[in-house]
Amino acid sequence: MAGLRIGIDYTSAHHQTAGIGRRTREMVRALADLGIPHTVRLFVQEARQDDLPARPGDNFSWHPTRLSERWIARLWQRARLPLPRVTWWTGPLDLYHSPDFVLPPLPPGVPGVLTVHDLSFVRTPDSTMPGMQRYLGEGVPRSVARAAHVVAVSECTKADLVEMYGTPPEKISVIYAGVQPHFEPVEDAERLQAVRRRYGLGQEPFILTVGTLQPRKNHLRLVQAFARLEGGYRLVISGGPGWDYEAVPAEVARLGLEKRVVFPGFVADEDLPALYSAADLFVYPSLYEGFGLPVLEAMACGTPVVAASDSALPEVVGEAGLLADPLDVDALAEAMKRLLADADWRERMVEAARARAATFTWERAARQLLALYERVAGRD
Repeated sequence: MAGLRIGIDYTSAHHQTAGIGRRTREMVRALADLGIPHTVRLFVQEARQDDLPARPGDNFSWHPTRLSERWIARLWQRARLPLPRVTWWTGPLDLYHSPDFVLPPLPPGVPGVLTVHDLSFVRTPDSTMPGMQRYLGEGVPRSVARAAHVVAVSECTKADLVEMYGTPPEKISVIYAGVQPHFEPVEDAERLQAVRRRYGLGQEPFILTVGTLQPRKNHLRLVQAFARLEGGYRLVISGGPGWDYEAVPAEVARLGLEKRVVFPGFVADEDLPALYSAADLFVYPSLYEGFGLPVLEAMACGTPVVAASDSALPEVVGEAGLLADPLDVDALAEAMKRLLADADWRERMVEAARARAATFTWERAARQLLALYERVAGRD
């Protein structure tokens, strides 16, 4: 049986360090590690061949275009032009996968697989940047309707697709993210000290959160809850600036917490295991998440977790962490106090968290995605 010609939009993986870009990079790497019997053509917008890294595998190839993401979005989503089709750059395909919410126009006979990460732009529209809210609000439902099959990153996202778009459940497959093996407890003292020095964390015990500074991540309430803690802790808010990020340092200043709250910015992937391991507690009070990969990474590193009790986070945390209402500042503060104060309970949570995180692997995710490709293309 001849192998499939699979096209994957790698644009987010090339341009985004975190979030969807990170998931796409890891999924493609895991597919390559499987040694799949198909050719994979990686389409990259706003890139040149010289900009791209080594191919993930021998049967993977790069297909870049200099056209910007903005112009391609206008052609495909706003003007709804049937051309240029993605196969202009990738060549003939048997299947095309868009891992970033929207599908381009595809030739007849080429089924499209679409990944939808969350419907936060519908569930919490006020916490989504207006331009992005409009773009996704128009493009995602059309793409879901046109897709041959939809990948949801959690059962929560699948339920939202069924409820809000009327998508048939049998058209949706849930494929969880994995956690890389290097996310494990770091015990080397010098490595832990190095990450403290590199990001200006000092020597005090600290509470950590990781995520782009934007309203959906709920940093304002986290800062307010942190202000109610005692014990000499610092709060480390790691992540690049996003939409309306200025409100967070402004709240820190209003509460007089400038010496207790640290903004190290974006932390390199290779430093994250040591950062998680150095933290006394990881808190993720997001208002809405399709999955919540930082929570899984913290759990794998043996860091006790407090997470929001909404959206997909309970699916990730299970019984291995403490859940709290992200809208209730008192509840967030009490959850943090409880985990920081009870050493025996913390130890039990750490063991449970590491065991649960070990069940989420990129190899498993890649095998599920490969089986889906073959089924959608009629090769199962």
